[in-house]
Amino acid sequence: MPRHLFHPSLYDFDTAQPSYWEATAAETQLKNVVLSGTQSCDVAIIGGGYTGLSAALHLARDFNVDARVLEAGHFGWGASGRNGGFCTIGGTKLSLKSQFSKFGIEQTRHYYQCQADAVNLVSNLGNDENIDYRRQGDQEFVVADSPAHMQSLIQEAEIQRTKLGMDVGVHSQDEFREIGYSSPHQHGAISVRPSFALHPLRYAEGLAEAAERRGAHLHPHSEVIAWRKEGNTHILSTKQGELRARQVILTGNGFMPEHLHHGVKKRPLPLQSAIVVTRPITDDELAAQGWHTENPTINSSQMFFYYRLLSDKRLMLGGRGNHIGDPAGAEKTWAGLKQSIGQMWPEFKHIEFTHEWRGLVNFSMTLRPSIGKMPEDQSVYFAYGYHGNGVNFASWSGRELAKWLAGKESDNNHLPMHLPAILRGRPPKFPLAFLRRQYLRAGITFYKLRDLLDW
Repeated sequence: MPRHLFHPSLYDFDTAQPSYWEATAAETQLKNVVLSGTQSCDVAIIGGGYTGLSAALHLARDFNVDARVLEAGHFGWGASGRNGGFCTIGGTKLSLKSQFSKFGIEQTRHYYQCQADAVNLVSNLGNDENIDYRRQGDQEFVVADSPAHMQSLIQEAEIQRTKLGMDVGVHSQDEFREIGYSSPHQHGAISVRPSFALHPLRYAEGLAEAAERRGAHLHPHSEVIAWRKEGNTHILSTKQGELRARQVILTGNGFMPEHLHHGVKKRPLPLQSAIVVTRPITDDELAAQGWHTENPTINSSQMFFYYRLLSDKRLMLGGRGNHIGDPAGAEKTWAGLKQSIGQMWPEFKHIEFTHEWRGLVNFSMTLRPSIGKMPEDQSVYFAYGYHGNGVNFASWSGRELAKWLAGKESDNNHLPMHLPAILRGRPPKFPLAFLRRQYLRAGITFYKLRDLLDW
């Protein structure tokens, strides 16, 4: 079985993506010490994205635990530094009907309360740790692509308000034209709070700086290439060093190194996501399209787009990539996104583009996030499966792992029962896991067909 699911070009840890975020990143104060020699710690963390950095920060700051983070690239190399910057409520692709059926209304309500708590956690971390992540907006919009979609959104909003206690607003087509934008594909919208947008790489770098400042040890360009256990000690080997620890947190989400541990092998389903960014749009151009908002926004289709106006008035648009991950496929995806901007907002049809890049999000068989311990080894913890909603929920999951390891939320032997039921349990393996890319291809085709039929 290949080491990685997609084309090797997606796993070049020594090369940063040519993203808008990389071009506008802050100068960090990180020590950038590559792991060398033989080191030891209480908790070793594989993966320096939001989950790993949040876990390291909370372990060091709140519980005085000696934690070290091993990251294959620079901090923010993966999805945490290249996503769309949506700090919003979501994290599962299960319908509300399925969630109610599987977990009940109270547990579903608890899950969405935790999602809101996760958004507020990011906000608090920004304030407490002085992270300049360029916050924008105060809600997320879901825009209806058709009158039928608007009726579905209205019905869902009513359930979210009455049964889940969510702060959801409904905006008619005319109302949204005044607060959002005008478009042939705009038929009203709902709004969800708490939500906002941010600069994802600046946030990742800020978490890393905070974790290091609070006492965690961070090692970029220190890919774990081998993992063995001697007695009760985990030994993680990199090209230049070796880290020994009693406990390990395995993270990575879309870039999960499933080849390192059989406990996650064949369980993640990475899905490619691609983003394009325009040049700055003038005030006259924005007025011609009736654009008023900086709030993060998605549309209501199954194969949805996500988009936002950035702080320097560039338009960012993201969508799903192909099932191979090769450079030629990426070029085709970016071309499709650029064409879609002109279709959705005709006044922006001739605006030039300055940045294009891609990354991976992570799905699971259960279509929901998971936090847990490996049944095969209770000293190995994991959290992944954020389904495109990792900014807040990966940060929250890292904090919850830290509390768990520190023994503050459980007896340290069982999954803390204060966590929502929807998060409990390791996702099952995909049957015939070598066909996962074909599953993606079939799924993308199916949802594109559903979007066509919805019209």
